[in-house]
Amino acid sequence: MPMPESMVPPFWWEREQLCYDRGNLRFAGEGVQELARRFGTPTFLYSGRRIRENLARVEAALKSTGLAHRLHYAMKANRFAPILTLMATERLCGIDACSPEEVMHATGCGFKETDISYTATAVSNSDLDALLRFEGLHMNCDAVSTIRRLGQRAPGRKIGLRINPAMGVGYGENERLHYSGEATTKFGIYKEQFEEALETAREHNLTVTTLHLHTGCGYLSQQLPVWETILAEAKTFASKIPGLERINLGGGLGVPHTKDDTPLDLSAWAAAIKRTFEGSGLTIEVEPGDYIVKDAGLLLLSVNTVETRQATRYIGVDGGFNIAVEPAFYKLPFEPVATRLRQGDTAPVTVVGNINEALDVFAEHHPMPPIHEEDTIALINSGAYASSMSSNHCMRGQFREVLLF
Repeated sequence: MPMPESMVPPFWWEREQLCYDRGNLRFAGEGVQELARRFGTPTFLYSGRRIRENLARVEAALKSTGLAHRLHYAMKANRFAPILTLMATERLCGIDACSPEEVMHATGCGFKETDISYTATAVSNSDLDALLRFEGLHMNCDAVSTIRRLGQRAPGRKIGLRINPAMGVGYGENERLHYSGEATTKFGIYKEQFEEALETAREHNLTVTTLHLHTGCGYLSQQLPVWETILAEAKTFASKIPGLERINLGGGLGVPHTKDDTPLDLSAWAAAIKRTFEGSGLTIEVEPGDYIVKDAGLLLLSVNTVETRQATRYIGVDGGFNIAVEPAFYKLPFEPVATRLRQGDTAPVTVVGNINEALDVFAEHHPMPPIHEEDTIALINSGAYASSMSSNHCMRGQFREVLLF
């Protein structure tokens, strides 16, 4: 028997378009259990409305700075073609791409070359040869080697430089999500190489018009003071480039993953940008991925095993870490929620996948209402870095994706 609506507790993640109605989970205006029956599992559901809202929220925050700005979507977060086509046809944003195939996929979904900002690492000669066929593409170089080889192929081109400010910021204290910091990383040009990078560009008649940085993923309001310090360091780099037109602040804007997380205050985020760059004359670019699509997605999974082993109650499902990697790789939770609330006490369970690997665990000791075999559960916040990072490990890589409007 479903739990009466009056007995349903408020959950931290509930909002309009993702909430319980008389004990049954609804998403994007539809009943989740019915969607699971219709499409089967595993299935990713994406809300077009939520994606639009998230993009509009970031755009409004940038507009509030009074600075010229441009928004790019980091498509590595989710490259599902209907999502990209939605963004392209409604002119909601540009694209941040990090491989030649991403550039071609984006153009195939409706984006123009001039809509795309390209930033990658360990760029090969074959990558450069493919990218240079797109004359309107803007390219940010993250190594002196890349500048040199690009200059040999296309002297006179306008480029960007990706820097590494040696400071990082991300979700909580999770260093796995830092692209720069105390430890040396593979990303970007450090202060010690910066003059060499500028000289290499000059030698090949390359004009540096953009400064780019990306220092981590998933930061929330608590991390904004550190992020503002990083902005100040970036401004120091920028002051050394005459005629600089743009500064790309990367992505990394996060969403809450647990009830203890404080959502990112976009007003405070925008105010930090304004304090740092007001009067600089620079166009501000950002390229969020997580913030745009993460909370716009659910992963539906069927429960096939409910069993207690020693003192642990296990819930086994028909998908694994190979199609939703963040809990295993980055210790970022995709919180499991019941699609149907039954009467009974909430109890801690451990939700595990169907891959023969010890790290295939979605949540440990997670409180859930009674769950039965053949139920459907949903993993929230699975709109980013799940389907796009999936593999066919154990030959269990099958899933569906559905965009809802």
